[in-house]
Amino acid sequence: MRNQKRGKPPAGPSIVAGYRLLPGVPDEMIDAQGAVRPGWTKLMAAFDTLGPSELAARFERADQYLRDAGVFYRTYDGAESKERDWPLAHVPLLISEADWARISAGLIQRAELLETVVSDIYGDNTLVQQGLLPPELVARNSEFLRPLVGIRPTSGHFLHFCAFELGRGPDGAWWVLGDRTQAPSGAGFALENRVATTRALSDIYSDMNVQRLAGFFRSFRDTLFEDAKRDGGRVGILSPGQLNETYFEHAYIARYLGLMLLEGEDLVVEDGKVMVRTVSGLKPISALWRRMDASFVDPLELRYDSRIGTPGMVDALRHGSISMINALGTGLLETRALAAFLPRIARKLLDADLLLPEIATWWCGQPGEQRHVLDNLDSMMIGPAFATNLPFEDQQSTRLGSDYSDDEKSAVRERILADGVNFVGQERVQLSTAPVYVNGQLQPRPISLRVYAARTRDGWTIMPGGFARVGSGADASAIAMQRGGQAADVWVMSSSPVERISLLPQDGQKLVRNSPGSLPSRAADNLIWLGRYAERCEATVRILRAYNARLAELSRPEMPLLKHCAAFLETIDVDAAEGMPEGLLSAIDSAVRSAGQIRDRFSPDGWLALNDLQKTALRFARRVQPGDDSTRAMTVLLRKLAGFSGLVHENMYRFAGWRFLELGRRLERAVQIARTTSWLTRPDAPDGSVEMLLEIGDSVMTHRRRYSVAAGSQSAIDLLVLDPLNPRSVLFQLTELRAQIAKLPGGVEDGQLSEAGKAALRLHTDLRIVEPSEMTPERLDRLAADIGILSSLVAAAYFV
Repeated sequence: MRNQKRGKPPAGPSIVAGYRLLPGVPDEMIDAQGAVRPGWTKLMAAFDTLGPSELAARFERADQYLRDAGVFYRTYDGAESKERDWPLAHVPLLISEADWARISAGLIQRAELLETVVSDIYGDNTLVQQGLLPPELVARNSEFLRPLVGIRPTSGHFLHFCAFELGRGPDGAWWVLGDRTQAPSGAGFALENRVATTRALSDIYSDMNVQRLAGFFRSFRDTLFEDAKRDGGRVGILSPGQLNETYFEHAYIARYLGLMLLEGEDLVVEDGKVMVRTVSGLKPISALWRRMDASFVDPLELRYDSRIGTPGMVDALRHGSISMINALGTGLLETRALAAFLPRIARKLLDADLLLPEIATWWCGQPGEQRHVLDNLDSMMIGPAFATNLPFEDQQSTRLGSDYSDDEKSAVRERILADGVNFVGQERVQLSTAPVYVNGQLQPRPISLRVYAARTRDGWTIMPGGFARVGSGADASAIAMQRGGQAADVWVMSSSPVERISLLPQDGQKLVRNSPGSLPSRAADNLIWLGRYAERCEATVRILRAYNARLAELSRPEMPLLKHCAAFLETIDVDAAEGMPEGLLSAIDSAVRSAGQIRDRFSPDGWLALNDLQKTALRFARRVQPGDDSTRAMTVLLRKLAGFSGLVHENMYRFAGWRFLELGRRLERAVQIARTTSWLTRPDAPDGSVEMLLEIGDSVMTHRRRYSVAAGSQSAIDLLVLDPLNPRSVLFQLTELRAQIAKLPGGVEDGQLSEAGKAALRLHTDLRIVEPSEMTPERLDRLAADIGILSSLVAAAYFV
């Protein structure tokens, strides 16, 4: 990591099996004496045995798994953001059991030290009083949150889940590059890295006694639930939302650990208590695993312009009604200048040196340190004292002194002399390298290791692995994910076979079932709209297919029937003249957005099917023409929609979430059938309208079997509106709506129906007693409007 020269490794082709694949042996594979580190010979020998073709096929298998699972990382280009496939570096980083024991001991010591420091900063402030910590590093730090001073965490601890960025020095020892205490990310991605890597290298993985990750998460999860149980509340993950760069991980961890995935709007503070808006009303929550920066959490006391926080959250912390993981204000520990003082604080508080040293740092707010930095400017990284990112990630504001021009160097010197408080000098970071698979070769690339620590009932525990960030090139700055970096799995190897561990309940553990009313209102809202958008897409596709099939047959868009159909499509913002109309693409996009808001409640298969539908539609949009071409495209989309609906409908547990999804489907299908029937049975409807209606309603064969007359408006209305056995009829939808509304929380109380239940009953009764001849187009339009009112009643009852 420092600028020290490593001795040249011994010559010979058998230093490491597979050495012929490498243009140079990476640092991680050999120690300072040139000996091969444990595990690498075995791994390279296995790669040699597989051969280039098989190895490439296996790595592609890992990538395919990540694509199928929908693992993504959000990247930003100016104001734009887009989802990027998770960039897996296929070759794992190997670490021996002995090496890992030293890392674990050092990180546990460091976690305890950081806990003591932050507790003092927001408490007695003795570190400042004793001169161990400059007051400017606290008072002038934007991460120091004054409203939190004097508030003791309910759990008794400020830190519960931390991450540490490590790099290896040329002597083989690990160094701390940075602490992550604000809202550490990546733990969920570490799990997916492990699954993907073991998919590719399952035989090698099982043969190398790699320590498992599940035990780490199980211990942390059990501790969270035990702490929450004392207050009778719930545990949730507090996320900034879908546009956050690591949102996938938030959803993945919530699903993996069985936690509620919450956003600021899901919560409300009443009488000093944090409550979740659920479909059963407000429910208490006892612990929040915070995944957003602290200043955004409460717009009332912290950051007034925040739109993602919950007003009153700080007051709830004062009342001790919520445990925040990590406590608000702990982001201060990530401050770069703090590294200059931790060694001395450790000696004072722990009476010991840090087991894991960190990169040497000099804060320019002190005369002696300022002079040292200015005297050694060329050999130091110069950057902002209050930055929280790593020096090599911050090319805009952190640079090596020797890279400055003479004029720039003079300007930097003047700024340091005038405002030294805001500057630090740090030793230059030179990361060790690890093998990375690039175009059929293993190449050395810079690497850093992110390790996670969790507080459990038995104290701090370290995840046996983590994930390694790998550079996309030789430059260490390219290690950041936003700059094209990759992530590798980390294998901690045991000397003996390891126990298989899972998150399933252990023998003798009491079975706990969550209440069906725990569904957050926001999630229910998105589920109902997902059902509606999916059904809207299907209805639009069926109309477009019927239209384009007739256009292909007659090639006369001016025909009365086609003009009549095109006019109806215009009422739903769909242009029949387009082979793949923008209106349909917009509806598909809306379905994807709604599903994206509830990734924690959505199966990977369902998500994959929905994304496949979107990609197929976009592909068609570039080349499909009206007529026969569009007819075939709509048939493909219809099959994919049916596949998506079947996956979701058949695989979702019949919980409150499924009921809201079902409500959305039934509401939208009823509205679409009523409106389409009204349009195509109008007195001015041209010849062929009824036949088109039956085709759109997927009821042509049923009509032939059920009625002994040719298709007419009366028989079509009877089948598509009033038939209780036709799954496409409006009456069938209302029957299902009545049943599902009655089963929702509050659907029936003391024998009385809810307002939505009463409205559904009235609509259902009206249709049960009406005659087909009475269902005029005007009455059908009123029926569609009344179903819309029913939807509003459901929203008013559960989503406000």
